Amino acid sequence: MNPVAVTSGGTVRGILEDGLAVFRGIPYAAPPVGDLRWRRAQPHPGWTGVRDGAQYGPSAHQPYLPGGSPIMGEHGAPPFAEDCLTVNVWTPGLDGAKRPVLVWIHGGGFTSGSGNIPYYAGDTFARNGNLVVVTINYRLNAFGFLHGMVPGHSNVWLSDQAAALTWIHENAAAFGGDPDAITLMGQSGGGFSIGALAQHPTAAPLFHRAIVQSAPLGLDLPTSEEATERTDTMAHLLGHADRRGLAGESATRLVEGTIAMLRRSAAFGAWNLAFTPVLDDLMPAHPRDALADPRLDLLIGWTEDEGTFPFAADPQYDTATADDVTAFFRERHENPGHVYQRYADRLGDDPRAVLSAECSDYLFKTPAREVLTRRSGNGTTYAYEFALDAAAFSGALGATHCLELPFTFANPEKWAAAPFLAGLDPELVRSLGTRMHHSWISFVHREKPWPAADGSTVMIFDTDTALREAGDLSR
Repeated sequence: MNPVAVTSGGTVRGILEDGLAVFRGIPYAAPPVGDLRWRRAQPHPGWTGVRDGAQYGPSAHQPYLPGGSPIMGEHGAPPFAEDCLTVNVWTPGLDGAKRPVLVWIHGGGFTSGSGNIPYYAGDTFARNGNLVVVTINYRLNAFGFLHGMVPGHSNVWLSDQAAALTWIHENAAAFGGDPDAITLMGQSGGGFSIGALAQHPTAAPLFHRAIVQSAPLGLDLPTSEEATERTDTMAHLLGHADRRGLAGESATRLVEGTIAMLRRSAAFGAWNLAFTPVLDDLMPAHPRDALADPRLDLLIGWTEDEGTFPFAADPQYDTATADDVTAFFRERHENPGHVYQRYADRLGDDPRAVLSAECSDYLFKTPAREVLTRRSGNGTTYAYEFALDAAAFSGALGATHCLELPFTFANPEKWAAAPFLAGLDPELVRSLGTRMHHSWISFVHREKPWPAADGSTVMIFDTDTALREAGDLSR
């Protein structure tokens, strides 16, 4: 008999899969369509009867190219719809066991991704960790990040995530979970989101543990005025005088506008983002500041070579020169020539390698280490670096952005088409994945994933694992 759960919105019937009860496509907020487009998430009206939870709901609208990224592969596939605010749940049992709850927030440059992607299925964590696992969908790109469309309704993507977390807290017990033992886990934009939720007025009290993987905590956030100007720019690209012209645009055209913004922002040296979050009443501080709060138990880390992701396979950097890279460094360093030389002394005079390494440090590693420093001696803190080099692209990727994901989820078979895993020893992938996966599970269960817990040491995940002093990793 298929499992049935009674939620705050109504009754939902799931399916049994390999010993787990699985519920897909459960709405947590009202469909953000019509008058609710570009408004913060509103309560779902609920439903009568028994809702079928066997199939995923649509993913958020996003640019789509079959095959996806040349490095990571596909990261979100049709069907897409504006009515996308749903969660998916994996649980070992609908009972009163009060299992810890693990909530996954996907990344994707605030533009792509989905909680429905097979990569991110919650079955491994639910089965191996005796956890209730929830993945969420939230509005992306022009649908979630345009600023100034409706007064008082900024950061609607964050309102979605907060509404999902509220739903999870209210309904965890119905799926055999403990609403007072929620851990958030997110990577890249999803990790950044955790820092936003940690200061959200209603979401912050609902979780006390977080796993933050490769969050771009070095992002410079726009002012409200700058974000509004960006919205007007997209309107201009779609032929409108200003943002008011976007109100009646179709979803297809808004995706086209997102693509146009991506092309417009594809400057030399930049990690290409069409839109970014903005400081407001929901997110009054930069997420890195919220993650420094010792009241939040934190497992935080990065990959050794985050910055190869946008540059290693892009042919425009084949002919990049030291002058090109130094000119780019002028945008964020007082002495760009000195910065270039400092990296070149270690890496050789390879402009692409220098650009990639500086990107790794500027966006990811340096701000994460600053969080560790600010938390030093306060709170429970674990830090890691994923350092296993990819074999693909003749080794040019190193331990690139996103490469740790098949290991933390311990499901490499679901990543079989991902280019960056090609050529790695399957036994190494399995064994390292097992170590990382069970370390994450230990943290969720309030156990030690590894011996140290003060942020002064960093666990290195490579062909072997080893603890090192954080200062030994400084560049």
